[in-house]
Amino acid sequence: MADPARLKRLIEERLQDTRPAVDPRMAYPAGITPEAAQADHAIRQYFPASPIAAAVLVPIIDHPGGLTVLLTERATHLKHHPGQISFPGGRIESSDASPLAAALRETEEEIGLSREHVRLVGYLEPHLVLTGYWITPVVAFVQPGFELRLDAREVASTFEVPLAHILDPANHRSRERVVGTVSVRVYDIPFEGHNIWGATAGILMALYRLLTASR
Repeated sequence: MADPARLKRLIEERLQDTRPAVDPRMAYPAGITPEAAQADHAIRQYFPASPIAAAVLVPIIDHPGGLTVLLTERATHLKHHPGQISFPGGRIESSDASPLAAALRETEEEIGLSREHVRLVGYLEPHLVLTGYWITPVVAFVQPGFELRLDAREVASTFEVPLAHILDPANHRSRERVVGTVSVRVYDIPFEGHNIWGATAGILMALYRLLTASR
């Protein structure tokens, strides 16, 4: 899976014809595998019953030497998830025609990445977060040559992680997380001083499972 062209084709193949979910009941708690969430319904009582729709862009940069994933470090003064590693994105507003439209708008607002460089590939399953949102991950290829302009009110910095690093099981750090009275297994993905965890790691692990599953 190290060959960039082969990996790109695999991503396109696995996400072909995917559509964004339309029902928050299809979402599962972020960072938890679908199997664990289905097996233990008790955990859902700790997540919002009527979550707000949101979308994030999962930007896979198509460098000639290999694919990378663009991530942001949230500003430390934010009310929710300060300083955490995240994807660009946010709430789906009434003016947004779709999760894709919301993800592109939020990405332009947060980091200045122009949609001209972005090509939609498909959608991953939605994730519930404790802060009251259900998130649709929008996976896209990004052509190099873009210039970023960060909104300091929301984003402290950005960095890229090789997709090969994310897809290597040796870089998945398993741990137990307690939600209410329920203990579940989640994964972190450390990279060069950054610790990718929570919903962001959950979305990346969903991408990992999709690309490594037998077909």
